[in-house]
Amino acid sequence: MSHRIDDLNILCAFAHPDDEGFATGGTLAMLVDQGAHITLVCATNGDVGEISDPSLATPATLGQVRQEELRRAMAITGVQDIRFLNYRDSGMADTEDNQHPNALVQAKPTQVVGQLVAIMRETRPQVVITHDPTGGYGHPDHTTMCHQTTTAFRLAGDASTYPEYLSETQPAWAPSLLYYVCFPRSTFRRMWQSMLDRGVTPPFASKEIDVLGTPDDEVTTVLDVGRFVDTKIASLNCHRTQIDPNGPFSQLPEELTRDIMRTEYYTLIEPKAASKDADILATLAESARSGVNNIEGTS
Repeated sequence: MSHRIDDLNILCAFAHPDDEGFATGGTLAMLVDQGAHITLVCATNGDVGEISDPSLATPATLGQVRQEELRRAMAITGVQDIRFLNYRDSGMADTEDNQHPNALVQAKPTQVVGQLVAIMRETRPQVVITHDPTGGYGHPDHTTMCHQTTTAFRLAGDASTYPEYLSETQPAWAPSLLYYVCFPRSTFRRMWQSMLDRGVTPPFASKEIDVLGTPDDEVTTVLDVGRFVDTKIASLNCHRTQIDPNGPFSQLPEELTRDIMRTEYYTLIEPKAASKDADILATLAESARSGVNNIEGTS
């Protein structure tokens, strides 16, 4: 069955402001360019992230500043519907911030899932995109959002669950496709080796490189977003508090960074037995290249 791209509703659910950028920034720009409607859900305000320049924020104002950075980033990308769940950033694994009562990892799972179910029933997405189970580098908020979004994806169409989020105008709604965003392990290795070759200590140096990111054989969907790399970089640059000009990522050669950014990776999780034609993101990328404004997919 053929669908107009500009009839597609897509829900992206991530943990922090800037999570949307490096992994999916080109995809989001591509989807907006083709007329899809995107709702971006950000679970936390990034309250305990980095502050690259003390003139930009303080620990007390960082959450508010990062919300505004995300709004500016999405204005460049073209995403207009941004939702904050307003949990506190939980910080990296095994840190004191994990125990803060307002941290995402301390929230009741049923509460977070309910919020996501409500948004899915309101916005009626055919496609849901979120973190993969590795969280890229194991951030507890990333893995939490993967689990809660996956649960919400499977429950939103069940009218017997979360009846408080049902109404005549907001009935049960079952999204069709669930994608996990991937950072392939081979990509991590490529970046890390480039840093080591330049005498730069990679981030997360305490972690084994072989456990960072998604196993390459789990990637199902590879998108060339080269036409949108400039938009992606401009959007990422809005997250100024998180960009350390002396940090390890800033030490990568510009040519390598652009080359890595031009390709984005996903795992199609649901439906498990989807045919190639049902892989909407892959088909969207192909239609962008061919200029065709319809796709074959689920209703």
